Amino acid sequence: MRFQHTGAYAPSTGIPSQRARARTRRRGRILRDLRERGGRGPRALTFAAGDLVVVSGLPGSGKSTLMRRAAEGAGIDSQDTRERWEARMPRLLPYAVYRPLVRIAHYAGLRRALRSGAGVVVHDCGTQSWVRGWLAREARRRGRALHLVLLDVDPDTAREGQRARGRGVSSYAFARHRRAVARLVAAAESGRLPHGCASATLLDRDAADTLRKIGFREGPEAA
Repeated sequence: MRFQHTGAYAPSTGIPSQRARARTRRRGRILRDLRERGGRGPRALTFAAGDLVVVSGLPGSGKSTLMRRAAEGAGIDSQDTRERWEARMPRLLPYAVYRPLVRIAHYAGLRRALRSGAGVVVHDCGTQSWVRGWLAREARRRGRALHLVLLDVDPDTAREGQRARGRGVSSYAFARHRRAVARLVAAAESGRLPHGCASATLLDRDAADTLRKIGFREGPEAA
């Protein structure tokens, strides 16, 4: 695995420059650590055509905000599906009543996007490892790669983000998310990427705020 902790990245591609410091352990698997750079990280992460990208992190960490700003129409976000359903439902109807329908609609939309063969950026809450497994299998089927973009935001900041959007999760659910995301971060830091992932990019809030594009090249060359 190649570890790239403090190297410079080309602003339009996210590809490490020759000045990037790297340590190689397992060929072809990359960890890009863009945290603690004071907002001086890349403005774009660009992957090969047809690759799949999963964006994970705590609720309130900024996943949906990042995807809406940077994914340029390639994003599949369960939050968008929820908001579409909420707009059609009676205002006083609790979300829990129709949550299963929202999830079915979200995964149906994801399946349609995957069948297109195009590159897709997918929202992941961190607790649904089966979704990452599904994406890894799809990436292998189409001969492409799966990449993880992981927002490493402290719990207080994530709670603040939930309050700012006027929607939160229960303490029990948040604790589950904390454990799941902590495992992902720890695994990435130790060089153990989730099964099927070709690369992982670690972002803090400053690095996420700096990003303006998560996209795909037109040609088939690797990221």
